[in-house]
Amino acid sequence: MERFEVKRGLVKLINSEGGLVGLANKHFQNVESVENNGFIASWGLMTEIKAHYDDDGKLVVDVQQLKGLDLQEFLENEGGRENAMESRKRWSAFLDDSTGYNAKQRGDKAKENSKKASKAKSGINMARKLMQLSSKVTDEMKTEAEKMIAEVEQKLNEGNATRALSLSEKINKMLEGK
Repeated sequence: MERFEVKRGLVKLINSEGGLVGLANKHFQNVESVENNGFIASWGLMTEIKAHYDDDGKLVVDVQQLKGLDLQEFLENEGGRENAMESRKRWSAFLDDSTGYNAKQRGDKAKENSKKASKAKSGINMARKLMQLSSKVTDEMKTEAEKMIAEVEQKLNEGNATRALSLSEKINKMLEGK
């Protein structure tokens, strides 16, 4: 399962124009509407494509592709390689349309998100070290910090690195007395 950043306002626009299902119909076959205004579809070597926008406005997708002997057989059939290329092209076009970002921009957003997650994890480690070493940190502050650390970890697990980073910064400011 993958999550992609979506340009601000695009989810609302897409929903007003037939939703993700309408967009999927332009790119894939066998499109079926599912919960969360999402869809299940297929095309070429992608045997199952599931997608929806989550509560944070991110595109969540899960794609199953042919593998092993099935993939080899698909590619060896007449027009197999062309269909594989078409599958890739349709997938990329769908991501462009459903996120508002091209492949490079999606990569940049993913990298940015990864950096935020890494900084949030470092913030947790720094907070724990500060709680160990500082004599100014009270038991009450430690309890509050541990609650906030649990929330940061939850946000990281949910894939919300932006919120996790801001919370980890808040913890360290609290512990430093700022």
